[in-house]
Amino acid sequence: MALSVATVATRIEILAVGSLHRDFKPAAQHFIDLLRPHATVSVREVKEVALRGRSEAEVLREEGRRLLAAWPQAPVVAALAVDGRALDTEAFADWLQKAFERGGAGFVIGGSLGLAGEVQARAAERLSLSALTLPHQLARVILLEQLFRAGKILRGEPYHH
Repeated sequence: MALSVATVATRIEILAVGSLHRDFKPAAQHFIDLLRPHATVSVREVKEVALRGRSEAEVLREEGRRLLAAWPQAPVVAALAVDGRALDTEAFADWLQKAFERGGAGFVIGGSLGLAGEVQARAAERLSLSALTLPHQLARVILLEQLFRAGKILRGEPYHH
């Protein structure tokens, strides 16, 4: 299942709530750097809403509004959700290949409370990185690592090391 870069658009857009803590930034940047020779990667952030003085529903609604206003332009957009469809690494690579064939892949990562229902409903698919609940900042790093690993699979390269 080797990826033919000449025939598909290898564009990846990530839209996330909140900025990465300084401890996560080097790991995220490492995988973005590894991806860049093979894909155009953009990461945009919308401001996280503080929970102080607000209900969880209010926070989700406002973060959802911000995400919907900044929605990725990619033809195939997946919302990351703990109860989304779980894929193993090779199935994720296959999913990514199909998204590339349609013009690119987008991913939406919620904040500490997850994603509003309207955001999940707008996405073409809901995917899960793990059955475990992951902190949203760590989920971004894991997504980037899995995108790098999927790219290696699509190029026919070893991906276990």
